[in-house]
Amino acid sequence: MVGFGNFVRAAVGVVALLIVAPAAAQEQKQPAKQTLKRLAADKKQKLHLLVLQVNTNEPAMMNLALNNATNVAQYYKDLGEKVTIEVVTFGPGLHMLRDDTSPVKARIKAIKESTPAISFKACGNTQENMRKVENKEIPLVPEASVVKSGVVHVMELQEQGWSYVKP
Repeated sequence: MVGFGNFVRAAVGVVALLIVAPAAAQEQKQPAKQTLKRLAADKKQKLHLLVLQVNTNEPAMMNLALNNATNVAQYYKDLGEKVTIEVVTFGPGLHMLRDDTSPVKARIKAIKESTPAISFKACGNTQENMRKVENKEIPLVPEASVVKSGVVHVMELQEQGWSYVKP
């Protein structure tokens, strides 16, 4: 009979495992599902930050920077994620944002109207130096705002975790 008692205890243990194990497994799946949902929600809330530098007076480079900006904005829009993009100009690149010399000002206007995630920054130091050299005010496109120093602005954005690209 001792053998039969061991058999009964073993059988009861197996039945208990068959009842308890699926419940425990289900409890483990719930937090995993919640974690996945939370991670998915966090991913959608993540803000991507990109600064693009333009420091040459070459229309091809200006257009490349604009292509990069619009492509990145569309990429994250398609994913349902947020992005902020700043195009920062300084040195000869300021011509990109000059109202009197920009070869891409119509495109900048269209981008600003359709893609608010993209902004345009002009270096105040460069603008002032051009004003002195040309002995006239340097007008900027209405879509641009001025930062004191374009290089310092890029540097400080990088220090804050922004991704940096020079097309």
